Amino acid sequence: MCTVPKTSARLLALLSLLQTRRDWPGQELATRLDISARTVRRDVDRLRELGYPIAASKGPDGGYRLDAGSQLPPLLFDDDQAVALAVALQTAAATGSGIGDAAERALVTLRQVLPSRLRHRIDLLRVTVVAPPEAGPAQVDRQVLIAISTAIHACEELRFDHTPAVPSSSSVPSVPSVPVQGDSSGNRRRVQPHHLITRGGRWYLLAWDLDRHDWRTFRVDRIAPRSPTGPRFTPRELPGGDVAAFVTGRFRGSDGPADWPCRGEAILDLPAASVAPYARDGFVEELGPERCRLVLGSWSWIGLASTIGRFDAEVHGVRPAELREAFAHLARRCAGAAAEDPSPPAPGAV
Repeated sequence: MCTVPKTSARLLALLSLLQTRRDWPGQELATRLDISARTVRRDVDRLRELGYPIAASKGPDGGYRLDAGSQLPPLLFDDDQAVALAVALQTAAATGSGIGDAAERALVTLRQVLPSRLRHRIDLLRVTVVAPPEAGPAQVDRQVLIAISTAIHACEELRFDHTPAVPSSSSVPSVPSVPVQGDSSGNRRRVQPHHLITRGGRWYLLAWDLDRHDWRTFRVDRIAPRSPTGPRFTPRELPGGDVAAFVTGRFRGSDGPADWPCRGEAILDLPAASVAPYARDGFVEELGPERCRLVLGSWSWIGLASTIGRFDAEVHGVRPAELREAFAHLARRCAGAAAEDPSPPAPGAV
């Protein structure tokens, strides 16, 4: 009588259980698998021979734990985990973390061992990630990510050279850099690193700047870490305690809650369905078949007026007064541009 298939299936079931949580009492494993505690011990020994680092604790409440080892053993995934992993691997290249090729190879490896039912689901779920055109490519060196992550987890000060951004008319205004004493370029930074963040296809470091005495965000693709790292530090409390809300507020030009510093509304002679796809994080209220109210935020009143003005429609009911003043300022500017003679000056004209 051949017992290998039964034993193999039992080993896979045991491994699957050990992967689902940190600690398992031996008797609970025996009950789940409908085997004796002695068989559990034998099966654990077989898994160890296959390279799985399983730690055991003795005593009445003794049990087993799947620990980290020096090599990566085979892993088991349920159906939902396998599909989630395949989707994550397909979108990995868009993170800018420099792992696109490795993720593609991992996806091929995963697909080869999937049962046909899952392989078919993944083949139907092909994902193409398109980065926002304003973001552009921003690939990050994996070693830089690892160096920053290590400093964050070790609570060690980080020193690095930071290439400043090139100002552009479309960029959101930022706090001007203050040169460090003794460094005329102002590009050498000394910070207490706190979080790595991904936003809009780019990686950012959120840190307390020791020379500027303020929280700052730095593009990771512009960071060149210096060695060695600095002394250990006690992490500061982030204002508000919510990393996502704090960073969103900073990108919106606010040091407070994650709301835009300028927020207003207007009524547009357009259907709500035509406005909603372009309203970003704004609120669109339908007022009729050809009219809607748009509530929107921006980092400046001029920016907000420009955003609302880009809709090809009549605009009414503008609020508050600051937004109406911004519309008036834009109207004067546009009228001046329209009245300007575009013809080139005559030869010899001063």
